[in-house]
Amino acid sequence: LAGTATMTGRVFGITGWKNSGKTTLTERLIAELTSRGWRVATVKHAHHDFDIDK
Repeated sequence: LAGTATMTGRVFGITGWKNSGKTTLTERLIAELTSRGWRVATVKHAHHDFDIDK
């Protein structure tokens, strides 16, 4: 596509056992990256059933 900007990005995956600090790590990583001017988005994946509307 002529005249369009090239987009680049990074993807990080964080996994671990229950109560191992994944959320704490993610929150601190987001804070650090946004302080450096990065735009950050997150997606949570869960292997069990849940209602996204609640």
